[in-house]
Amino acid sequence: MMSAMVKLNHHYQKLQPNYLFTEVEKKTETLLSREPGAKLLHLGVGDISMPLPPAVVEELVQASLEMGDPKKFRGYGPSQGYLFLREKVAKHDYENLSVSPDEIFISDGANTDLANLQEIFAPDVRVALPDPAYPVYLDTTIMAGRTRLPLKTGGYGGVVYLPCLEENGFQPLPPPTHADLIYLCSPHNPTGVAMTRPLLEQWVDYAKRHRSILILDAAYEAYINDPEIPHSIYEIEGAKEVAIEVKSFSKNAGFTGLRCSYTVIPHQLRVADTGSIFSLNTLWKRRQDAKTNGVSYPVQRAAAAVYTEAGQAQVKGLVTGYLERAKVLGDGLRALRFAVFGGVNAPYLWMGVPERFNSWSFFDYLLEKAHLVTLPGSGFGKTGEGYMRLTSFGTKEAIAQALERLKAL
Repeated sequence: MMSAMVKLNHHYQKLQPNYLFTEVEKKTETLLSREPGAKLLHLGVGDISMPLPPAVVEELVQASLEMGDPKKFRGYGPSQGYLFLREKVAKHDYENLSVSPDEIFISDGANTDLANLQEIFAPDVRVALPDPAYPVYLDTTIMAGRTRLPLKTGGYGGVVYLPCLEENGFQPLPPPTHADLIYLCSPHNPTGVAMTRPLLEQWVDYAKRHRSILILDAAYEAYINDPEIPHSIYEIEGAKEVAIEVKSFSKNAGFTGLRCSYTVIPHQLRVADTGSIFSLNTLWKRRQDAKTNGVSYPVQRAAAAVYTEAGQAQVKGLVTGYLERAKVLGDGLRALRFAVFGGVNAPYLWMGVPERFNSWSFFDYLLEKAHLVTLPGSGFGKTGEGYMRLTSFGTKEAIAQALERLKAL
């Protein structure tokens, strides 16, 4: 007789069988197994191609050498991150916005905190998220048991979707219904469109009226070059009462392989339970104390080097380089009569699919016929159907070759 088995969190059964990026990788490997000599050009997954800035590398090496010196060796660091890095973040990224170092939490990547933040809220909170959106927002909502079954029309019951469509400028507008926890992303992944100041003001007003909390994924903030677009939600009056902000060193300073980011949780943010009010900052600090030993000392030293004079200049060079590539790619695609959006304040371009294709069939077509690896828009949500996400993180040569291959088609 079979003994009793440990029960599964049944919400995991509602997840799509394959993660978007895993499915793309599988299709790519299948092609390479058939055509081992195929020279693939990657314009899909958002990994960077330029190396770490020299100032970062130098500090990373020096800090690593310290770890081999008995007098300078460091063991476990503070769960919230070393003060020397939090002070630099507060001074440089939040100048004149009165964000204090004890409101900043250093993490091993924006993805980690965007996923983990949900566990601090009650199981029955209602989540809203953009559609299309970075998959982690929905997947972690499903894992936490905050969705009902998949709908025949696409999506999941129990979630408030914020359609980002061409007719609304791909901007996630506040809904007429209530939501407790709202994911926002600016500049937006995957469409590459940044949220305007008036729209962020609308969202702060919505959150105040509904007593909601906004989670702003600002991983691509460094790419904003429009002076009318805010670099932080805390530029909006009252935002500290309703908003968490998550930023990363991955896409501006090349930390995709080092893993370092930070999350800002202002002291003004409050959550309720059984008639009492609690500080979200204090609760998150307690959570971090229990669940993490923090980011390694050498990596945090390397992140601090981003804020040196040399580091700032070198990071600006990286960002400018990727934006220049985005312009080349966008102009080239438009010359080939594709509809293209984004790519101005972000490294991502949102490209319309020719009428005879859907997102996945066009992905397959480009992979098979041109050996181009892209990302199908439908992998980011129902309203992503009919689009592809392209990235300017490839090399200049890869982008030029990709345009030539598309032209040949």
